[in-house]
Amino acid sequence: MTKQEVVLSENLEQTLTAAMRKVDYDRLFVLTDENTLRLCWPLVSSLACMEEARMITIGATDENKTLESLTHVWTQLQQGGATRHSLMVCLGGGMVTDLGGFAASTFKRGIAYINVPTTLLSMVDASVGGKTGINFGGLKNEIGVFNCADTVILDAEFLHTLDYANLASGYAEMLKHGLISSEENWAELLRFDLQHVDYRALGRLVAKSVAIKERIVEEDPLEHGIRKALNLGHTIGHAFESLAMRENRTVLHGYAVAWGLVCELYLSARRVGFPTDKLHQTATFIREAYGTFPYTCKQYDQLYELMTHDKKNTAGQVNFTLLGNVGDIRINQTATREEIMDVLDFYRESN
Repeated sequence: MTKQEVVLSENLEQTLTAAMRKVDYDRLFVLTDENTLRLCWPLVSSLACMEEARMITIGATDENKTLESLTHVWTQLQQGGATRHSLMVCLGGGMVTDLGGFAASTFKRGIAYINVPTTLLSMVDASVGGKTGINFGGLKNEIGVFNCADTVILDAEFLHTLDYANLASGYAEMLKHGLISSEENWAELLRFDLQHVDYRALGRLVAKSVAIKERIVEEDPLEHGIRKALNLGHTIGHAFESLAMRENRTVLHGYAVAWGLVCELYLSARRVGFPTDKLHQTATFIREAYGTFPYTCKQYDQLYELMTHDKKNTAGQVNFTLLGNVGDIRINQTATREEIMDVLDFYRESN
């Protein structure tokens, strides 16, 4: 998998034009969802490089990260005359960059695409690293491929279009990056005031967060080793997210990851000695910023069953990334059903 170029943009028109010129395309398509069409496309539509763009729009939210939406994108590309030399710009959050990247990667065996993430979550996580895909059979990201965008353009101007919930959702992935990197970065993230956002300071934190992910992805692009560090919080977080989807109470991905972080740091404390004071500091921040995920003991079996479908699992065992301390990463850790039930007890009773 080739290394993608990630550009921190201060002039979107110049940056996007330069990225598009590198591709030498014949037809240009722009993928948005209904929200980014309304909120973000107006910031882009007047740019000279967008004059000949053909628009493709899908439904917003993760509920639309489906085979039906993917088919719609393929159909629009086909009807728009896309060739193997066409270019698609994915303008949106993680759902758009995931699904759009998968559509581009598979249409005519692959056309070029550029990610312009418009949410904090997609800037620090979804659009960087080459993971693409859709949900399938009630499971998160069940179908997809590794294929990097030609360029990822990060422009902080889009962050002003976000409400609190979407800012917080992206910030959860930044917390994860802090936990797997250094105490300094972790502590800085816990001090940040999500209720009164300093966008300049947030921009600096985004740059640090992206650098952490880029370093890990470059070392292990296909997730055979250290890239699994980026799964911290996701084994249980994805189970929460999938359960919520089943019950038609969809939650934002970052919220599920935040709740999963609390659970998996508790498991880290039990299994590999993660400091309990740091567990409680992190859990307090997450509880105040994200609230809690409600479930009852009657749902334990469903949550466990969802964890058994996680792509990281091997030989039928549920696989976790755990931490011995901040920055002390322990990949390929397994837990028994009893240990997972204990974690679910801890989270439910501590809220």
